[in-house]
Amino acid sequence: MNADEARALLTAGPGDRLALLPAQAAPARLAQTLAALANATGGALFMALSSCDRAELEGAIERAVQASLACEPPLVLPLPEPIEVDGALYVAVTVPPGLPHVYAAGGVYYRREGRENLALRPQALRELFLARTTASHESLAVAGARQADIDWQAVRAYADSLPGRPPASPEEFLRQRGGLDPDGVPTCAGILLFGRNPQQFLPAAEILLVRYPGTTMGDVFLRETARGTLPQQILQAEAFLSANMRRGARIDALTRDERPEYPLPVVRESIVNAVAHRDYSIRGEEIRVLLFADRLEVYSPGRLPGHVTVENILHERFARNQIIVQVLADMGFVERLGYGIDRMLQLMQAEGLPAPTFEETANGFRVTLRGHGDRLIETRPDGFRWASLALNPRQQKALAFIAEHGRITNHQFQELCPNVSPETIRRDLADLVDQDVLIRIGDKRATFYILKR
Repeated sequence: MNADEARALLTAGPGDRLALLPAQAAPARLAQTLAALANATGGALFMALSSCDRAELEGAIERAVQASLACEPPLVLPLPEPIEVDGALYVAVTVPPGLPHVYAAGGVYYRREGRENLALRPQALRELFLARTTASHESLAVAGARQADIDWQAVRAYADSLPGRPPASPEEFLRQRGGLDPDGVPTCAGILLFGRNPQQFLPAAEILLVRYPGTTMGDVFLRETARGTLPQQILQAEAFLSANMRRGARIDALTRDERPEYPLPVVRESIVNAVAHRDYSIRGEEIRVLLFADRLEVYSPGRLPGHVTVENILHERFARNQIIVQVLADMGFVERLGYGIDRMLQLMQAEGLPAPTFEETANGFRVTLRGHGDRLIETRPDGFRWASLALNPRQQKALAFIAEHGRITNHQFQELCPNVSPETIRRDLADLVDQDVLIRIGDKRATFYILKR
């Protein structure tokens, strides 16, 4: 939350979406207010500081964290942050809209109405439970998983990237973010986000990436599977699509404008949304990203959650995977409050492209993008010339580099794949030469490789 957003809320005054409490407020009172906001339409809790005293600031942040964890079930929220508005200091706690549960504090279910936290009456409580009933697979402990299955170095790196976090051990920090259950067992979210080998426990939690040369599925295709943690999968999927979509020049009003077939931010939003909001309780089905000659399809297992429909998707919010969405937001992959749908529409419109289409299937959700297609004048050769060769991902990356830069050296290939041995790099290039894909030019340090026309 920035200062302008905070100022707008504070100017409006306490109400349905804003609660103002002193920094010394007890965790129980804070928990009641956070639960009440979460059971309504979200909002923010501001804790007013009396001075710039560091002890008061850290105490307020610690009580806010304790309060969010004291809710039933625990609220995984953006970390409390200090903020200054017109000379006044606050600790701000943001409660996103569209959370997937009904939350209690001290055994009572509250809802924010006006300036008060009111206990929900039985009928209102039943209605809220019906409206929000959805499986929360991400918060369940993973059978057979242990803390040794967590990459604690990745957890520490994530924790260190968050400003103003309260002091905690990596284990306590991960528990606060929903990655460990109360007994210290890794949750589904914890394994997916920080597991050493997530597919050992959740084999379908991967992304199938396929490019077809035509407008329908066929026997000739390029295929890759993105595995690892969810952040790693997102980056692998982005790299595959960036390397395999067409790039070229669009001629418009006598000007030449270089661009990819699809706006890359829209491609990323599509992938991130699929990863963040899929139903991880569905086994035997992965996310599927299919790149055709005329469109890009991103399919995610699980129908739209809660009250969200294809018709109201632009205006309604409901997070099936609250923990995963929040951590990906902390890492910069997703805009926590907006989910990126509005941004996708704006970017496609700015490129003069059709709006994405959204479709529910029998057991999933599909987003389809249509790009510049034949309106692009290709500036690199089509990789399908080598589709039948079953090239490895490193070789595909090398071809994409050559297509963009005209040539590649051994050193440049090594920089593209820094964790690969020089001998493997040499064999990859030699194999491409043997298969008549590349031509080797020069000798020793002056050697470089170009595409064989």
